[in-house]
Amino acid sequence: MSRSWILPVTLAGLAALVVAAIGGTITDLGPWYQGLEKPDWTPPRLAFPIAWTTVFALTVISFVTAWRNAPSTKASDTLIGLFAANAFLNILWSLLFFRVQRPDWAFYELIVLWVSILAMMIYCWRLSRMASVLLLPYIAWVSAAGLLNWQIVQLNGPFG
Repeated sequence: MSRSWILPVTLAGLAALVVAAIGGTITDLGPWYQGLEKPDWTPPRLAFPIAWTTVFALTVISFVTAWRNAPSTKASDTLIGLFAANAFLNILWSLLFFRVQRPDWAFYELIVLWVSILAMMIYCWRLSRMASVLLLPYIAWVSAAGLLNWQIVQLNGPFG
């Protein structure tokens, strides 16, 4: 790895670890969550950390790849803004679902999260097609999570 890759890889990796750590800290799989009715197709508990680790790793690679191909400071700043907003939305979903215990609100926020991933994919496509493709597992996982979230709302609502 050349020296020019060290800073973006380090910063993106640290950002992903911070988002994962905050999200993991917020996520409470205690009695409230265990008591929710869930669809039969709910993934096993072990699938979630594996999927999220994969998603975060691919997101870091996507970001660094796109950032390295950014033709200007404005383009790299826009990229940073898109990924930062997405990180915030990722954490916000966990907060709404697990801490506020409002899967209904979390579902609507997840739609915004999904759109933010799509925006990242579209923007990355201009900079690096590979960077965009690396985000496909993220949007697929959030799509599945959205369906699961909606089913939980349907099986357990109303909330609040």
